[in-house]
Amino acid sequence: MDLAVIWFIAISVLWIGYFILEGFDFGVGTLLPFMGGRDSVDRRVTINSIGPVWDANEVWLLTAVGATFAAFPAWYASLLSGFYVPVFVILIALILRGVAFEYRGKRDGSAWRAWWDRAIFFGSAAPAFLWGVAFANIVRGVAMDADQIVTAGLLDLLNPYALLGGLTTLSLFTLHGAVFLTLKTDGPVRVRARTAALWAACVAVPAAAGFLAWTQFAHGEAWTLPVAAVAAVALVGGVVAVLLRHERLSFTLTAVTVLTAFTALFGSLFPNVLPSTTDPAFSLTVANASSAEYTLTVMSWVAVFFLPLVLAYQGWSYWVFRQRVTGATVTGTPAGPGTEHEPAA
Repeated sequence: MDLAVIWFIAISVLWIGYFILEGFDFGVGTLLPFMGGRDSVDRRVTINSIGPVWDANEVWLLTAVGATFAAFPAWYASLLSGFYVPVFVILIALILRGVAFEYRGKRDGSAWRAWWDRAIFFGSAAPAFLWGVAFANIVRGVAMDADQIVTAGLLDLLNPYALLGGLTTLSLFTLHGAVFLTLKTDGPVRVRARTAALWAACVAVPAAAGFLAWTQFAHGEAWTLPVAAVAAVALVGGVVAVLLRHERLSFTLTAVTVLTAFTALFGSLFPNVLPSTTDPAFSLTVANASSAEYTLTVMSWVAVFFLPLVLAYQGWSYWVFRQRVTGATVTGTPAGPGTEHEPAA
């Protein structure tokens, strides 16, 4: 196995890690309008559940994009130019979302918070949908000429397969976020999140089943079939675990769903990194899109040294902030005798 293949696998792992971790962030942000009134403590509980980790989760995106730029510059260039509009919208959404988290509590007033809550919702739902559209098109392929310049327009990217991919990631991340809220919060938010998880599952299960089946029959390899089957089983198991109120198990299973679903996508893509629908000979592959051997060697040594440190730090931060968030912890007041509470599952 040469270094180019190793770095394709490494970049796949980075993207999968990003979607597992940032996926529940997106889900929590998408569910924010449904977790209570505009000035309610419940919305603060919802936001605080991801407050310590959301920006660290985005490090996986920065690392994935940076690794793609260094290891596969041709892939990076074609993606950023050919997918300019969706990538631009994603960046704007992520910026608005980050600013909203920081500024929402800077002033009192329902109107002020309402605008920032809308920014959090848009900054979560738009990337959750558009990442699915983008990766579906990456697997499906786009119109690209002999110079690896993407000639597809925006309407070409909004094909039925890609739109189904977007619906799948949006509903799956919403489900993942709702399950995270049942695990991370208590009181009314926890109850609402359990209901939201079941509603999200009504969309996520059929959408994911259809998208995985379409991917497997149109683009899949023999070994991706059992991986896709594991994703489907894990998704159904996660929903059943929600019904049985096994919250740790349900969150684990939805995370496994994201992991295996995107593993099937990247497996269906290999050895291409961006197929051309104009002519297969114009496709970008692991071999013709990679950097020089020396660059990949230097990157490998850097990754071997720094990656364990980053993983250790992020694991430590999750451990430190592992406690449930409640209205009492947000307001700094003790819970009264009428406060709703459920035992941890």
